[in-house]
Amino acid sequence: MTDVLVRPAIPSDALGIAAIYDAAVLHSVATFEDTPPGPERWLDKLAHSGMGDHVVVAVDPSAPDGDGDVEHVVGFAYSSAFRPRAAYRFTREWSVYVTEGARGRGVGGSLYAAVEALCRADGIRVIIGVVAQPNPASNALHERLGFRAAGELDGVGFKFDRWLGIRFYQRDLA
Repeated sequence: MTDVLVRPAIPSDALGIAAIYDAAVLHSVATFEDTPPGPERWLDKLAHSGMGDHVVVAVDPSAPDGDGDVEHVVGFAYSSAFRPRAAYRFTREWSVYVTEGARGRGVGGSLYAAVEALCRADGIRVIIGVVAQPNPASNALHERLGFRAAGELDGVGFKFDRWLGIRFYQRDLA
């Protein structure tokens, strides 16, 4: 795979983002959703972002997607409110999704770096990662990026006929 370009997402990326996310919904426990939301979710997220809310994509400019677009989305990450209460306004939760062919090549780390830079510029103090367990690859990514494990909850999600736990990761920016 050639080098990827990481940049803020734009509306024309919504189909590529949805393809990656919807596959994760249907085939993994990376998200606890069970119904693919499609591109409308991402168009709405792009249109209604606020302080600390960002969506970035990793694109391979040398590989057109199936629609003939110049850039093919191979991963994306986003930051959003950790919890809806006002006291959490300087804390964001981040999520990252990368196509199978782009995994293990630094794409996730590059996406995180972009999210972190945007969050820092907004005055965000803490970024939280929430990882379904077991997930050795995502655990390793968070640890490599300087997150610290901040607690676990067992059996809080039910997907694919099994109970799943989560691990919280925290990275202090300030």
